[in-house]
Amino acid sequence: MANRPQPRPPRLSLGATERRAATGLAAIFASRMLGLFLVLPVFSAYAQDYPDYTPVLAGLAIGAYGLTQAILQIPFGIVSDRVGRKPVIGVGLVLFALGSVWSALAGSLLGVVVGRAIQGAGAIAGPVLALAADLTREEHRTRVMAVIGMSIGLSFALALVAGPVIGHSLGLAGIFWVTAGLAMAGLAVLLLYVPNPREVRVHRDAEPVPGQFREVLRDTQLLRLDAGILVLHFVMTGLFVALPLELRDRLGVPVEHHWQIYLAVLGLSIVLMAPFVIVAERYRALKAVLVGAVVTAALAQAGLILAGSSFPWVFATLVLYFGAFNVLEASLPSLVSKVAPPQSKGTAMGIYSTAQFLGAFLGGTVGGWALGRGGPHAVFAACVGALALWAALAATMRSPRYLSTRLVHVGPVGAAEAGPLAARLMAVAGVAEAIVVVEEGVAYLKVDRATVDEDTLARFSTAEA
Repeated sequence: MANRPQPRPPRLSLGATERRAATGLAAIFASRMLGLFLVLPVFSAYAQDYPDYTPVLAGLAIGAYGLTQAILQIPFGIVSDRVGRKPVIGVGLVLFALGSVWSALAGSLLGVVVGRAIQGAGAIAGPVLALAADLTREEHRTRVMAVIGMSIGLSFALALVAGPVIGHSLGLAGIFWVTAGLAMAGLAVLLLYVPNPREVRVHRDAEPVPGQFREVLRDTQLLRLDAGILVLHFVMTGLFVALPLELRDRLGVPVEHHWQIYLAVLGLSIVLMAPFVIVAERYRALKAVLVGAVVTAALAQAGLILAGSSFPWVFATLVLYFGAFNVLEASLPSLVSKVAPPQSKGTAMGIYSTAQFLGAFLGGTVGGWALGRGGPHAVFAACVGALALWAALAATMRSPRYLSTRLVHVGPVGAAEAGPLAARLMAVAGVAEAIVVVEEGVAYLKVDRATVDEDTLARFSTAEA
């Protein structure tokens, strides 16, 4: 019977297809995000060379990709359900390359704005995660998604260090040509290395389901987290509208040497963040660490206003800011996973990602406007204000339940069997929620990893050994 547990040992190692999916899709994701971020640490300084330069246009060029990415990422994922993942990802990478070439050849700042918007239109995040789900078994999906997620953080760090070096050697146009090359490299990985899935289907843990949007958007706890990631990337993008100018003009550090500052800052900030991430998870103090990190980021932005021409002060505040940024960037997805209903995790993450990219767009646009009105300090002040609002929202958030999403492939299940099977799953030690989706033959669970009975839970799986 479909609702009778069958003995089956848990599988621990990734298969060859899953390893290729993890490494190949992580490389594609990293190459695209690296291309988007490479201009971040240098653009506001080099943008002044364009004949139509204004601070507003410069900020818009930095953040323009976020608007098209926010608009198109969920539709791209939905289209990939119908026409296949690889064709949609391929089109997205070609659009990204075209936007990069357009930006490289642009003779005006307005032209770069258009090119950056085209780059963002290659919104492949949803299809990449959906393809990862197609190519992995439920019990290994979290591990594969973590590999892809780590590639984004590494690409951001590499971009801050490599951007000033490439910009000094090849100029701003050269950065965009490198970006186009990264897009083509990603396309080659897609076509030649990433496996083809046996079937394409909707995965509620990895991609949005349109019918769940209303439910997820009504959840005020998830909305607080969406607002949080919007503010986090608003501040990050706004910071880079002003910071290159502050380092060059107030502190006298040539742009080509900025990479040395970023390398030292990022290294120290990672050391600073690690204990807080560990404490947040191990001692179940996620809310306290989150609120503390938001307040720390706000104080660091205020510190940049007060720093004047003191390099040690600016350096110390940047270490504090990026330490807080790293804590928040790591904690927020974990909180979304804990708060979202198990069958709606993909939808919750899709809306969360949309808010993230919208924040990047608003950060560039508002940051450019503030730069024109009051210089870099006006940008930092806008960031302080946004973080203060987030701190108020975070302080009123409920403490999360420390549960993880788990998928169990239960095989063909009739509608009449779904309820009893969910009840049997709920009876397993450590299982807090269980919903069986008949159409997928999958049970979506929320479990306490510290207490869940893995052996009993594994017996419900009908996945092939």
